[in-house]
Amino acid sequence: MTPARRRRTRSYAGDGVLPVLAVAVAGVLVGHQLIPDKAGLSTILESMLPWVGLVIPLLAVIGLLARARAGFVALLVPVVAWAVLFGPAVLPKNSAGSAELAVVSQNIDAGNPNPCAAVTALAAQQADVVAIEELTGDASSCAANILNPRYSYRTSSSSVAVWSRFPLRQTQPLQLGLDWARALRTEIVTPQGNVAVYVVHLPSARPDDTAQRNRGLTELAGLLHDDSAQRVLVVGDLNTATTDREFGVFSGFQDTQQAAGTGFGFTWPSVFPVTRPDHMLFRGMSALSAGTLAANGSDHLGITASLHLS
Repeated sequence: MTPARRRRTRSYAGDGVLPVLAVAVAGVLVGHQLIPDKAGLSTILESMLPWVGLVIPLLAVIGLLARARAGFVALLVPVVAWAVLFGPAVLPKNSAGSAELAVVSQNIDAGNPNPCAAVTALAAQQADVVAIEELTGDASSCAANILNPRYSYRTSSSSVAVWSRFPLRQTQPLQLGLDWARALRTEIVTPQGNVAVYVVHLPSARPDDTAQRNRGLTELAGLLHDDSAQRVLVVGDLNTATTDREFGVFSGFQDTQQAAGTGFGFTWPSVFPVTRPDHMLFRGMSALSAGTLAANGSDHLGITASLHLS
């Protein structure tokens, strides 16, 4: 076979295969919720859905090597799909208003070898509200020593706790998909009015075991739907990414990272975050800023947000 014929053969093959692969990638991005949940694979896929975009440059390289000009054009389909879905996340946000409530939260990891460092990092943010999940053992003593002198008000339920500069009232422990109360609802009394705050740590989700997590999501969504408070904030480890099909139960709420952050704000695992199970969801307020903290020994990164209440 002559070199020219080999080049034409590679081009024809690329032009035939690349469009199929390009459409398949776009289909996964746009229609991921239609993919059957077999052995928990959809959970893994949806938790890391933005990373599917990395397939596009790989296909581009294949197209270049195969000299597939027509097939190369087909790559515009997944590029547009990814840009529509995730482009807004990487763009800077412009928020107007004054910050009246600064919040920081983190799952500090029950197995953290140095929980005091994690608590110190949270305290250094000087937020109005600090919410912690997996607060157990030595971490509880660290938190009491570091945060109690800085915050006049605090409450807890099992391994979740909240500290506040503003008064807290009507605290209720909550069982969300678990046999014990690893979540709470409280009200923060601010000068601009009360804010109902849910500090939660939902059940863990594994690729082949999401039933308990899903039950916790459903129970939490039901409580939020019935909550008559004008301002509501949900803070904690939801063990669910915003791209997960189950996240749709939070209709009516916005995510602070999506509303006011730049980038995806991945929080887990802390050494190289690939997904975001940690969230602040809000209703009846506006988010002015959102982000993540540097790694501090936990397997999760901390998250921050500032909110305008009035």
